[in-house]
Amino acid sequence: MSPSGRNTRRDPDAWSKLRDYLDRERHWIVGLMTGTSADAVDAALVRFEGAGFATTYELRAYRETPLEDPLRAEILAVAVAESVSLERLMRLDAAIGRRYAESVLGLLESAGVEASDVDAIGCHGQTVRHVPRASSDGQALTLQIGSAAVLAERTGICVVSDFRSRDTAAGGEGAPLVPLVDWWLFRSSAESRVMLNLGGMANVTHLPRGGGPESVIAFDTGPGNAVLDALAALASGGTRRYDPSGAAAARGAPSEGLLAELLADPFFAQPPPRSTGRERFGERYAVKLRDVGKAMGLTDEDVLATAVELTAASVATAIERFLAPQGPIGAVFASGGGVHNATLMRSLEQRLVPARVRSTSALGVEPESKEALAFAFLAHQTLCGAPGNLPGATGARRPVVLGHITPGAQA
Repeated sequence: MSPSGRNTRRDPDAWSKLRDYLDRERHWIVGLMTGTSADAVDAALVRFEGAGFATTYELRAYRETPLEDPLRAEILAVAVAESVSLERLMRLDAAIGRRYAESVLGLLESAGVEASDVDAIGCHGQTVRHVPRASSDGQALTLQIGSAAVLAERTGICVVSDFRSRDTAAGGEGAPLVPLVDWWLFRSSAESRVMLNLGGMANVTHLPRGGGPESVIAFDTGPGNAVLDALAALASGGTRRYDPSGAAAARGAPSEGLLAELLADPFFAQPPPRSTGRERFGERYAVKLRDVGKAMGLTDEDVLATAVELTAASVATAIERFLAPQGPIGAVFASGGGVHNATLMRSLEQRLVPARVRSTSALGVEPESKEALAFAFLAHQTLCGAPGNLPGATGARRPVVLGHITPGAQA
């Protein structure tokens, strides 16, 4: 060590892999995602070559690990609580960090890859509160937990986390963040496309034919699986987390009157950029929806069928109102857990004619793995010093480099 305190010997240290990151052509990154539904940890091991939008990738391994019932129940309880003690939030933050670490180490073991060979983990974290700009005097507030320090300590791998907060600091909604990845993966010179994510909330990314990233528009359309899953749990007394294949909804008859009342919510007329979350379309919303439906004489299956139509209709209306005026939509490609709800997909196909409705598997990306892949790429962008947000999607004043970096073990 020199008298100035600078390390002149270039000994390996916790920053070694990051210091020469741009000098290396190939990188291994794990992308981690737990969505609004808090049902599982999605982990993807991705090999990247190159930098920026010229980056190519190989998805080496993907693993989906269901969250244990007690941990999931605590996440959902904290997400809807009016107030939470600091100690409770801290304990949950650490518990999720430990669960993330177990998921990463299990993924690497199954892939036969050593943790020391991985450059970084891109961890979105578990959203427990999101307050859009419209509900917070123009400044969006967002909180994702899942301790990056615990994750880095237990895996020895650098962690890039807390992606949303820099976008909100730049005046954005903090969401959606996947649109940059949608453009990188799915842009087309032959047709205009809409990428539809059917997660806990539903959101769309518009990719105009031949357009650059500045042409992308993206926003949340409203409820996705969160309301459907909550209704399935209520109808089953908690024995089911979701409605497999939408079978219960398929047996029901949607109420057009109730659907019209639901679609009158001012959120659906709000122009983009816009975002929403479980705070608006979550368990409390589902309980109220079920109570109203029961008072109208609807069965649980009828209420589920109506909720399916709410998701499909809000997606279709958003596309018609905000995207179609820019030109014909050739195809809608869906990802997320809602792709497996056959009843929902049928309704979308009917409502979105003449656009084709397909899953992203038709484009070579399995719908379950897309968001984990996305946060691996966003971590890659961050480590390259490149922006990860699109102002046309989030409403931020400018593109910014996203995330906090927590170093891993000493090399």
